[in-house]
Amino acid sequence: MNNKLHIIGGGLAGSEAAWQAANLGMSVVLHEMRPIRVTDAHQTDGLAELVCSNSFRSDDAETNAVGLLHAEMRLANSLVMRCGDEHKVPAGSALAVDREQFSKAVTAVLESHSGIEIIREEVTSLDFEVGTSVIIATGPLTSPDLASAISGETGEESLSFFDAIAPIVHFDSIDLSKAWFQSRYDKVGPGGTGKDYINCPLNEDAYNRFIDQLLAGEKTEFKEWENVPYFDGCLPIEVMAERGRETLRHGPMKPMGLTNQHKPDEKPYAVVQLRQDNALGTLYNIVGFQTKLKHGAQTDIFRSIPGLAQAEFARLGGIHRNTYINSPKVLNEKLALKHRSNIRFAGQLTGCEGYVESAATGILAARFATAEINGVEIELPPITTAMGALLHHITTGHVSYDEDGSSNERSKRSFQPMNVNFGLLPPLAEGTLKKPEGVKRWRGKEKAMAKKKAMSARALLEFANWDSGVS
Repeated sequence: MNNKLHIIGGGLAGSEAAWQAANLGMSVVLHEMRPIRVTDAHQTDGLAELVCSNSFRSDDAETNAVGLLHAEMRLANSLVMRCGDEHKVPAGSALAVDREQFSKAVTAVLESHSGIEIIREEVTSLDFEVGTSVIIATGPLTSPDLASAISGETGEESLSFFDAIAPIVHFDSIDLSKAWFQSRYDKVGPGGTGKDYINCPLNEDAYNRFIDQLLAGEKTEFKEWENVPYFDGCLPIEVMAERGRETLRHGPMKPMGLTNQHKPDEKPYAVVQLRQDNALGTLYNIVGFQTKLKHGAQTDIFRSIPGLAQAEFARLGGIHRNTYINSPKVLNEKLALKHRSNIRFAGQLTGCEGYVESAATGILAARFATAEINGVEIELPPITTAMGALLHHITTGHVSYDEDGSSNERSKRSFQPMNVNFGLLPPLAEGTLKKPEGVKRWRGKEKAMAKKKAMSARALLEFANWDSGVS
């Protein structure tokens, strides 16, 4: 095996993998097809371009599994987290970034790294030289030719679903005489003030009219892509509305923790939130408003929201196909093809979901590939860590059920993308969780919060120990 590592795809997973491997002494060739071949969702040729949202979600490392994964990635010298922290914008308790500056920063770092060569070309096959180590991180928008090659190599048809993009609004077109700034429960997050979201209130009548419009609005036709399942974490709003009239007001439009500063005595029936999308504060995206509505319907329906009557859109919502492989069936525990161990996968192609999850698998794939090239053994990250639990789920931890109800952990039919969550981590050892001194009985959610804090503390300690031994 030669000492060059080829990485296909310059998204978050590929960019992170290139950075990690090069810093471990590898000679890295990063292949990115843009701008030679464009996609339906990307707008630039920058590496690590954020397509769907600009949020890395919660940065709370104590009680949120995503925040815990952030912390582990920072311990692993993650380029994605470093650039994210450098270009964060206010977003309550979440870590959101200026998407343009974030991508530029990642691109600049990788272009200037002496151990990384970036080639702008489309890779269409898996016909690599014998002994060549490869990481495929082409993401949900893998080109048809490469997707076909992957399908042929794995012997499995790729599973697909649709991913939807939320609209972005120009800040100066939002009517702040009807909307107001506030984070839910006034919570202050990284780089924030507790007033990091713009809130647009709807009363019951306005909410019901909005739902009627969503249900009646003209949608994008799927044609040959029909009947492909969505990922539940990124459902189009009209699909959520179809599941019941109250679904949205218990989801992205929930009014809890918000008080209309213009009418403090009137509790909103529902609220539409907008989150800052760039460092200048000139753009805001409509939170949770992924959509398959046609553009004309979007402008009409979204301008019916109080505060958005004169909204000018920097980008309307859209929808694109997403592809991932049946990882539990075809990958080993170190993200390599079971029958061809020099080829690894990282990112959303593996069946993880989310920006940080994708980048985390890039960290792991790079370390596994580097160890294999150097002829050394590397331990898996402990399953008690967020990164280890996510890896375990992707490669061996998925359990599904056949139609007769029998368990079949290799079933292709039901394997679907997964965000990191505490449910993937093993429970605490018996006796670990103790009530604070003087407390006789847990109150409300105190026990659940204490459990998450204990699991996070355990994870960070064990991840630090693992990382020090493999980096």
